[in-house]
Amino acid sequence: MTIRTGIIGASFAREAYLPALRTIDDVEVVAIASARLSSAQSAAAEFGIAHVYDDWRRMLGEREFELVCIATPTIFHAPMTLAALEAGAQVLCEKPMAMNTAESAEMLERAEALGALHIIGHELRFNPNRRKIRSLIESGAVGVVRHVNIHNVSASWGDPASRPAGDWWSREEMGGGRLGASGSHMIDLLRFWLGDIGAISGQVATIAPERIDRETGAPWRATADDQFSFTAETRNGALCSVFVSGAGRHGVGNQTQIFGAAGTILLADSDEKLLVAQAGEDFQDMSARDPNADLPGIGSGIWNVSFVALMEELTAAIRERRQLAWGATFHDGHQCQIAMDALRQSSRERRWVAL
Repeated sequence: MTIRTGIIGASFAREAYLPALRTIDDVEVVAIASARLSSAQSAAAEFGIAHVYDDWRRMLGEREFELVCIATPTIFHAPMTLAALEAGAQVLCEKPMAMNTAESAEMLERAEALGALHIIGHELRFNPNRRKIRSLIESGAVGVVRHVNIHNVSASWGDPASRPAGDWWSREEMGGGRLGASGSHMIDLLRFWLGDIGAISGQVATIAPERIDRETGAPWRATADDQFSFTAETRNGALCSVFVSGAGRHGVGNQTQIFGAAGTILLADSDEKLLVAQAGEDFQDMSARDPNADLPGIGSGIWNVSFVALMEELTAAIRERRQLAWGATFHDGHQCQIAMDALRQSSRERRWVAL
């Protein structure tokens, strides 16, 4: 069975989706759509895609697909997903799933009603180190998890001229911001490791709103969050503290610390070393390397590499007509959306919010 695939969005898809799909024999990417036709044409030329569009609705109307992959600004996720489902396709939707829980609930309900396979682009569930963390916790290797700290500071928005004017990632009305970009991954990993979140409290803020267009020097104002922090209680009792900022002038990367009653797990993206210690013992390197990192044509970094395993599982499930064995489904995306909306409510009202 050849899985006829359509791509909507030609930026991240070009970096991660298309290189990953090229490694799978029974996949044919037959069309790609982008609001900028030149972007679609460039990606099509690089990856041998026959048909290009600047109108995604026309692409869905003119071609038949077993799989549609959506990598666009968040504001378009719900309408594109619903249209792809109605066209009979299985759907990969990039994170964050939607603009709000009303949209994510509709997406989940429709996918389930149509019996379609659905997955969110939380590729870190397929990273070997992060999967090993889950197995270590499930096996009781570090005992009952008491608390988790995640800290991430980058300089992506620290320079006022770092982004072009109108950049969608900097616009709240487009679904941009660090909470959607990074926080959705962190919330999904917390759920992947520890189960559902019961309550959340925190802040979502725009620390550096005054921007300068990097080409023209003209001033403009960002409306999306560049910093967020939260404390979350999981339903099994763990306390999770997360701080993320894109407004630093120097980045320190992502650091994850998991403290259990019988041991500790450390993971930093600077070296991707997974360190594990039992109580009273030294840390041991238990890192697992992703074998897909050696594949030709796959970009460096866990984001690009992890998408190979995600696409392998998704296409295998389509081919074998089965449910996903791994991966964040629309159910997981909806639960993540509930947590993000609750965090925004907590920030506005300055209180804990139960999920």
